[in-house]
Amino acid sequence: MPSKKFSSTATVATMSKKILLQLDVDPHPSSFDAVVAVDAGVDHLLPYGNVESEAVESLVHGAMFTRGGDDLKNTALFIGGNDVVKAEAIFRSAQKAFFGPVRVSVMLDASGCNTTAAAAVASASKHVSLDDCTAVVLGGTGPVGRRVAQMLARQNANVLLTSRSLNRAESACKEIGEQVSSGNLEAAAPENQDDFKALLERADVIVASGAAGVELASKELIHSLSKLRVAIDLNAVPPAGLGGVEAFDKAKPLHEGQEDGPVAYGPIGVGGLKMRTHKAAIAKLFTSNSLVLDADEIYDLTIEQMNR
Repeated sequence: MPSKKFSSTATVATMSKKILLQLDVDPHPSSFDAVVAVDAGVDHLLPYGNVESEAVESLVHGAMFTRGGDDLKNTALFIGGNDVVKAEAIFRSAQKAFFGPVRVSVMLDASGCNTTAAAAVASASKHVSLDDCTAVVLGGTGPVGRRVAQMLARQNANVLLTSRSLNRAESACKEIGEQVSSGNLEAAAPENQDDFKALLERADVIVASGAAGVELASKELIHSLSKLRVAIDLNAVPPAGLGGVEAFDKAKPLHEGQEDGPVAYGPIGVGGLKMRTHKAAIAKLFTSNSLVLDADEIYDLTIEQMNR
């Protein structure tokens, strides 16, 4: 008859491990996402690079059909890569491969688009009520900017989404509006500095999410805005997207010595909350086999992390 010690060891040996399939559209799956997954408690990480939509079904079925019942929750999918449009296609293809309850949980955070946007919007919410505030999203047609705008609109904010192309800004607003029924979305592409200043003067919140290394608004302009309450720059490559905002700023007074005035956040200033959310989202994937973590779900999780 087996000893009690032997029986306990055998039970541990047969327990299912947490397996995360990292489906990345880049040739080399993100090392950043891999490290976060390990730190979040994943037992085995299976990274796949250069993933195309046509290959998704077989990868997903391999993850689904090897386990059953309650054990399905111990396998999950993470969709990543620098090409967010391609990653979104992978995300949709993965969900199409599910069979009713025979499925696994899946998360989209290509190039950190969802966790970064959620951390930025949640940080702004600490200083101003987003309900009916006016928020300007600079570089709003990019993957992070779109999600910032979507999350703000979901909180019933009036969102001014900017781009160098009015057509692109209008297209982004239309697509976001199809997903969110609250808030108000307005496309803008200021043609001169006076128009740009007039636009920013309407803002309670400004989030800069444009191309890396491009200053979108000068320090002098930002400091001249009397209505502004929160300025957030998500550009980690110098020069800053918002002049005068430093990478490590975290709720730092925008005007020196003015503690009750507007505050600034830099990319690293929102990075701590982004990282906590990323890890929490990975861990949450293994609590159920039916979770779909995209922009709205990740924003809600970010608020939970911020309030802890």
